[in-house]
Amino acid sequence: MDLIITPATIHTHRLLLRPYTVSLATAILNNQLEAIHALGLKPGEGWPDADTLDTVPRILKNLEKVDAPTGFESWMIIKKEDQAIIGDAGFKGVPNAAGQIDIGYGIIAAERKKGYALEAAKGLMQWAFTNDSVKEITARCLVGNTASVKVLEKMGFNETSRDKGMIHWSFKKKLL
Repeated sequence: MDLIITPATIHTHRLLLRPYTVSLATAILNNQLEAIHALGLKPGEGWPDADTLDTVPRILKNLEKVDAPTGFESWMIIKKEDQAIIGDAGFKGVPNAAGQIDIGYGIIAAERKKGYALEAAKGLMQWAFTNDSVKEITARCLVGNTASVKVLEKMGFNETSRDKGMIHWSFKKKLL
């Protein structure tokens, strides 16, 4: 995959990943989508969906721990072709002492099964592994979430355990 990284954006083949900011996340929670339009973006069909609105408070909580986005928070997933926001992906904070970060992602229903989650997650993983402190990326998904299972398997994650209806995954940084 071609990957171009600029300070504020990750470029994949079909997507742009732009970090959320406190002001942007707050605007989304308050249904003030003018903030999106001011960035030259538009909401994809059905965005923000219930999953996004459920996630944004957690995004805000993580962003309030840092002075500015570090990249280890959440990113908007944007289609290059029309600048439509179709989901979000990201990490749940900076690496822990063992160098682990946890990844998550979500795509609006109208854009699922098109490979966008896989492309966005791969872009984030490549970005994360450019940071020397990241040694392992973990993930969790519901046992019945076959779409996420397929994405994680395609990315090379290994299942590490199952409990309470969740599958736990790991991808360790490969040393050259």
